[in-house]
Amino acid sequence: MTHASSNNQKKETARVELFSDGVFAIAITLLVLELIQILHPGTETDLLTTCFHHWHSFLAFFIGFITILVCWINHHVAFEYIQKVDTRFLWVNGFLLFVVTFTPFPTAILAQYMQTESTVALAVFGFNYILISIAANGICQYAYNHHLIAEEDRSFFNSYRLIYRYSIFYNILAFFICFLSTWVAVFLYIFLFVLFARPKELALQLQKIIKRQKSKSKAKEPPQNGEAENVVAGMEDDINGPI
Repeated sequence: MTHASSNNQKKETARVELFSDGVFAIAITLLVLELIQILHPGTETDLLTTCFHHWHSFLAFFIGFITILVCWINHHVAFEYIQKVDTRFLWVNGFLLFVVTFTPFPTAILAQYMQTESTVALAVFGFNYILISIAANGICQYAYNHHLIAEEDRSFFNSYRLIYRYSIFYNILAFFICFLSTWVAVFLYIFLFVLFARPKELALQLQKIIKRQKSKSKAKEPPQNGEAENVVAGMEDDINGPI
C-alpha cells in the first residue's frame, strides 16, 4: 500500500466519523424539543409545578441522552480500529445513523405514555434498542468480514464484534420481558447501559474468556501421532533404564 493511498483511506474514515458525529449531535439536540413543549401547558400553573408534573419528560430525556451517548461511545471505539471504508460500509453505517435519528421518537413516546401505557411505551423504546444492536453488529460484522481493520487488531475486534451479536439476543429477551414485568425490563436496560458504557473493557474481558476456553480445549486434545510416539518412547526409556 502506497503512502498516498493510506492517507486517502484515513481521510475517508475521518470523513465518515465526522459526518456520523454530526448526526449524533443533531439526534441529541432533538431530544430537548420534548422538554420545550412542557413550557406551553396552556394553564396558569407556575414553572416549578409544571416541571414537577412533567417529571417523566425529564426522565425520558435523560434516558434518551444516555442511549445516544452510549451509541456514540461504541461507534467511536469501533472507528479506532476501522482503517478503510467502501461504499457498502457507508450504507451499513447509514443504517445505524438512521436508527440513532429515530431514537427521539420512542423517547417521546416513553415520556408521553410512561404513566398511562408503560408496557407498550417501554416495548416501543426497547424495540429501538433491538434496531440499535442490529445496526452496531452490522458495522462490526462488515468491517471484520471485509478486512477493513488491521490484521493485528482482528483478535480484539472479533471480541468487539461478538458483544454486539450477543446484545441482539439480550435486547430481544428484554423486549418480551416488557410485557411480563416493566420493572424487570427497566433493570435489564440499566444493566445494558452499564455494560456498554465501557465497550472496550467489555470486549477485552470477552477476549480473555475466549483465550482461556481455547487453552482449555487444546489441553484436553489427545496428543497427535508423533507426540504419542514420543510419549511411548519416553515411557520405554524409563522402564528399560538403569534401576
